[in-house]
Order: sequence, then C-alpha cells, then structure tokens
Amino acid sequence: MPKSALSGAFARGLGLFAVMFAVPEGGSAAPPLSVYGNLPGFEMASISSSGDHIAVIGMIGDKRQLVVMDKDRKALFVSTIDAAAKVRDLLWAGDAMVLVRTSATVKLGMDFTTEKAELSVMIVVPLADGKAWTVFANNPLIRGGIRGFYGVNQRDGKYYGYFGGITLEGERGAQRLASTKPVLYEVDLQTHATKAIARRTDGDDSDRTWLVDANGSPSVTMDFSSKDGAWRITNADRVRIASGVQKFGDIDLVSFGSSPGTLVYSETDSDTGSEHWNEVPTAGGDPKEIAADDNIRGALLDRRTRRLIGYQLEGDRPAYKMFDPYQAKVVAATQKAFPDHGVRLIEWNEAFDRLIVQTDGPGDPQTWWLVDIKTGSADILGTSYPMPGKDVGAVRMVSYKAGDGTAISAVLTLPPGREARKLPVVVLPHGGPAARDYPEFDWWAQALAAQGYAVLQPNFRGSTGYGASFQRAGNGEWGRKMQSDISDGLTELVKEGIADPKRACIVGASYGGYAALAGVTLQQGLYRCAVAFGGVSDVAKLVAAKTSATNGDQTLIRSLKQDIGSGHDLTMVSPIRFAARADAPILLIHGKDDTVVDYGQSSDMAAALRHANKPVEFVTLPQSDHWLSSSETRLAMLQATVAFVEKYNPPDTPGQ
Repeated sequence: MPKSALSGAFARGLGLFAVMFAVPEGGSAAPPLSVYGNLPGFEMASISSSGDHIAVIGMIGDKRQLVVMDKDRKALFVSTIDAAAKVRDLLWAGDAMVLVRTSATVKLGMDFTTEKAELSVMIVVPLADGKAWTVFANNPLIRGGIRGFYGVNQRDGKYYGYFGGITLEGERGAQRLASTKPVLYEVDLQTHATKAIARRTDGDDSDRTWLVDANGSPSVTMDFSSKDGAWRITNADRVRIASGVQKFGDIDLVSFGSSPGTLVYSETDSDTGSEHWNEVPTAGGDPKEIAADDNIRGALLDRRTRRLIGYQLEGDRPAYKMFDPYQAKVVAATQKAFPDHGVRLIEWNEAFDRLIVQTDGPGDPQTWWLVDIKTGSADILGTSYPMPGKDVGAVRMVSYKAGDGTAISAVLTLPPGREARKLPVVVLPHGGPAARDYPEFDWWAQALAAQGYAVLQPNFRGSTGYGASFQRAGNGEWGRKMQSDISDGLTELVKEGIADPKRACIVGASYGGYAALAGVTLQQGLYRCAVAFGGVSDVAKLVAAKTSATNGDQTLIRSLKQDIGSGHDLTMVSPIRFAARADAPILLIHGKDDTVVDYGQSSDMAAALRHANKPVEFVTLPQSDHWLSSSETRLAMLQATVAFVEKYNPPDTPGQ
C-alpha cells in the first residue's frame, strides 16, 4: 500500500460523502458557533462484514440521515433520523441489516433506587424492505430496552442478536419483577422471535455478563457480587475457570482469547492499582498474563468470533498492537500514510482489507476515510466539523511540574492565525476525573480557540493514561493537589509567555465543572470567571446520594471513599460551603435529564451564591442529559459559555 496513494487522497476528496459533507470555502471570520455546537456533520460510520456496504450517519443539508452505500459509493438506502435522537452506536449484521443503538432518559418505577436512568434500545433496519423494528418492543414481559449487547451470529443462513433484558414473571395480571438484573436472550433478527438462553433464579441479583459463542450458546459466564466483591468465571458446564475477590469491582470479562478455546479477563490489583489482562482456557487451567508491559487503552475484537485480535495502546496519539502479522502490517501502513496526523481505527471488514479510519491533526477537523488495501487508496467519506483547515487551531502537548514536583501533561489548543503570546486563556479541565484529554480535535476547545483564547486542558493527577500510581495519586485530592495541578498549568503558560495572567477563566463539565467552581471558591485570585456545566458543588451531598442509591453495593461505597474521601473532609472541599469566598462571576448550566450529577448541585449553588450577593447566572437546559447528546443542548451550552467568557474576559480583537 504505497504511501503516495493514500496521502494523495487528501487532495482527491473522492466519493459521495466528500460532496455531501463538503468543507466550505474559507473566509476571514471565525466559523459560527453552530459548526462546533451542533452534533458532528459526519457522526459515525460502519462497514459490513464483506466490506461491500457502508452505513453512515450525518447531516445532509439540514437533515440528519442514515445512509447505506455500496462499494461504489452509490446510495442504497436513506432514512431521516430525528435530530433529537441520541444515537450511541451503528453496526452491521453481515451485509443484510444495519443496527442502530439509541438511548433515552426515562423515569424508573418503585423497584429502582434512582428516579431516572439512561436506557438503550436497538433498532434493526433490514435493507431488503427498510422496515425498521426495535428489539423487545413487542414483548410485554421484557422491560427497559436492552441491558447489554453480546454480538451477532450467523447460523443456517439467518442472523441472531444477543441482548440482555429485564424480565417480568408470573401469571397474566399478576406479573412481578423477578430481578432488576437482566436475562440473556437470543433474538432472531428476521422473524423477531425472542428466546431466553440464560435465565436467572428468583432473587438472583449478581451482576452477570456472558460470552456467546458461534453456536449461539453462552459458553462463558462471569458473576460478580457487589456486596462482597466476590467474582467467578464459569464455562458452559458450570466449571469454575477463575475466581477471586475484587473489593473495588475492577474486574471485566473482555472477550474470547486470541487462541481458540480461551478467554480474556482483566483485573485491577486492589493494592497497587495496576491492571492485568489474563488469558485462560475455557475448559479450565492456569491463567497467563498477556500484554504485561503495555498500558492498554481498549480491546480490538473480531466482530464475528468475538475473539481478541489486538488492542489500542495508551498514548497521546492512537497506536495499536495486532496479534496477526498481516493485520499489524495493514495498520502500520495506514498510519504511516497520514504523516503528522492521528489515525484512529473505527471499523474493518472480515478480511481486514477495507478499513474505516478517522484522522485529525494540522488543518484537519476530523476526516473520515475508507481505506482499501487491495487498491492502495483512501477515499474521503466525510468531515466531522465542516470548516476550512486554516480555522483549525493548532494542538500540542505541554509538560510542566506541579508545586510538589509531580510531572503533569496538558493539551494546549491555540487560536488560529494569532501569535501565541500573552493570549487570554481558558483553562478547561476534563470530567471523570478518571479520564484524560488527548492532542486531538476537541469541539469545545476548538470553539473557544476560534474566539481568540488559548485553551489549556490539564491531565492532573487522578487522570487515566499515565499509569496506576499517577491515577491513585488523585485519591482524596479533590480540591487539593488535583486542583493546584490545574492552576499550575496556567502558571506554566504565563511563564512561557503564552498566556496573560490577568486574563484567564476556568470552564468545565462534570468533575471539570467542580474544578471550575473550586477555582474561584477554594482558590483565589486566579480567574476572571468560571463556567460549570453539570458540575458538583457539594461533594458531601454527592457521595451521600450515590451511597444511598447503591442498594448495598459495597464495592461502589469503597470506591467512593477511596477516590473522593469521606466525612468532614468532603465539606472542606465543597465549593458550596465557600460561596461567600467566590472572587469571580460564575455561570452554572445544568440539564434537567442529568442522571449522573443531580440538577440540585447547580440550583443549590446558585442559591448559595445569590444569598452571598455574588454574581451568578444559572441556565437550565430542560431536555439535556449529562453528555449534551443533542445539537440543541450542545449549542445552547456553548453559546451561553462563550457569551459569558467574552463578557468577563474579552478576547483580543483581530490584528491586535
């Protein structure tokens, strides 16, 4: 696969979607906020098993569409998708059907410990007639959509899907919820017939996951007890393969192994926090650790066999390790063909000779490509954010030392076309806090950079991606070292001459929203304003609410205590307790459908700030969840944020 053939595709812009999702010609003004705030113009793509069909979801004109194309890029099927629909996944059953997973925020009944939850459904679209239907929709005994997806099999010329579902039992008119945990079902994707293949006994409330083999049998089962942390993995004969106690719940059944007759599970050492991936025969035997020297970001699975074929390595740019030499060669050549760009594997066909990849980098607002190994070419499918390359802010990593000498990395996004000197700055800490930011196109950071701000995204201690010790260094450090790690990054930008120390704001969502509030209450004299979307203001209340909703889940309670802390310490790091010390205007934004951070965290903070006569604005997004899943809510949040930041921390005018 010649490098020149692939690289040349940047200029060719071939294919239907290169036209449908065309990038506008560049002008002198920054792109409108809608370019960033709306859902990506090209959202997702999936390739069929043969590689002859591609399904994509994106905007065509002013309509959000699901489009299926053949290998010549001819549209075979087009359907409009509700603009407010929360599409979570797009995949194929062979070449005959497209599966679309969506979710919705729903109110739960009295049998549940939380008022609302985000529930998923799977929509099946047969290409033969285009008549979409929803898994479990016509079964009155299965409630709450799908609770887990365990793959698709082909058997005797038919396709079957495997889904978890919560089931009612009992006589008609006197049905009851036997368990809030799912039963495993096989669903005939042609006839819609549903068959339970792994039932539960009455009162069985273990957390259970399965691996379904090519014959449609749940050949591997993992049970986990949230009460005492005990776990066990058994085979189809109920022979115990592996077991143990995981007091923090960090145990996962990954997939079938790379070799036939094996499986892979991952477990985090409770004492050191290090993660170990083990491969063990399904018939039983001694586990063998794999990838012991690698920091794994995620598994790569064969869609048909659900076997592990490789994994993504943790790092600033996407990197992969494939077990098969041919696949390793294909991935290496594909990445080499896009120099200076991050190349992310999205999907591939069964033969691994047609790949969908996504790139970003200098002048690239996330481009989607179809790579054909046989012809040695790559064609553009579309662009996530249709904008001229000149308007993409440069992104790079910066490193600095925290106050105690700890090495911290951060992502820096710079405003396009401006000298990186004494710029106004927005500090944008990530959520989680067990997450991290990467040097890639980030719609929120790019939107702020387009207004003229340098945007700093610190990977403070407690972030993932830098090893177990670094992540555990954040335990009990909410509002303390995790917070000073963030502001130490601002100090570094000032030291390098990039940022003006008198023109900084702090903005964030979820934990990042907490950090924004803490930056102007627990800390002083650093920021001219703070914006928190779905942020935590009362840490003690957060922990108390999650503890009461656990229904005896001791692993979660232990994790909360380890990660955040307990008792009086939580009050001392809660911004709401220090509202009277707020030294900058605050904007609070919260969605009424937030199932992660309660809406009261923002409404209570707004009341406390008003009581203390502090400048505060509060924006409620009635239909928004915690993830800003629709264009309407994303754009509303972004518009409110930019207006507030510009009001209290005006950017430089062009040419200044």
